[in-house]
Amino acid sequence: MTGIWAIVLAAGESRRMGSPKMVLPYQGMTMIGKVLDRILASEVEHIVTVVGGHQAVVMEAIRELPVKYCYNDNYLSGMYSSVQCGFRFLPDDFRAAIVFLGDQPMAETVVINRLIESYSQSDKGIVLPVYEGKRGHPLLVDRKYRNEIISQDQPDGLRGIISKHADDLLEVNTINPSILRDIDTPEEYLKETSGQ
Repeated sequence: MTGIWAIVLAAGESRRMGSPKMVLPYQGMTMIGKVLDRILASEVEHIVTVVGGHQAVVMEAIRELPVKYCYNDNYLSGMYSSVQCGFRFLPDDFRAAIVFLGDQPMAETVVINRLIESYSQSDKGIVLPVYEGKRGHPLLVDRKYRNEIISQDQPDGLRGIISKHADDLLEVNTINPSILRDIDTPEEYLKETSGQ
C-alpha cells in the first residue's frame, strides 16, 4: 500500500489536434489507454482520470480499466482547473499524488517508480523528473499541498506552486527524454507514431 495516487489530466478540448486526441490509436491502444497502462504497471496505488471535453468518448475508452474518474465542469478555463478537480477527488488519507498528462503516452513506468522511490527516501514534498537539465512530467506532489492547490487561483498553474516552494523541491535526473514530450498537434502525433 503506497498511498500514492495518479491524477491523469484528460479533460482538454484537443483544439490543436482537431479531434479527440485521447482516443487516437497508440501502440495498439488509445492514447489515454497507453498512459493508464503504464501507470497501472507502476507502484501507483489508485488512479483518477479527470474528464471534461469529449467526456463520452474518453469514458468509453477507459470504462473497462480499474480507474476512477471525476468530471471537471470548469475544463474550459484550462488545465489547472483539472488539477484542482483531481485533488478535490482524492481521499483525505492519500499520501501523495502524481500528476500525469493524458497526452503523454510515452511516459515510462520506470520513471514513475523512480519518482515514488525518490519521494519515499527524501523529505521533499515536490518531486519531478529532469532530463539534461530540463524539467518534465509527471510531477509528484505531497498531500500537504492539497489545500493550497484547491483553494488558490494559480495563473501559472503548478509551476506557481513549484516556484513558491522551491526549497521543498527534489529534481530526479533521468535518462528518459520522453518526460519532455507530449502530443498536441497532428504533426507531433505522426512523429510519435511513425515507428509503430
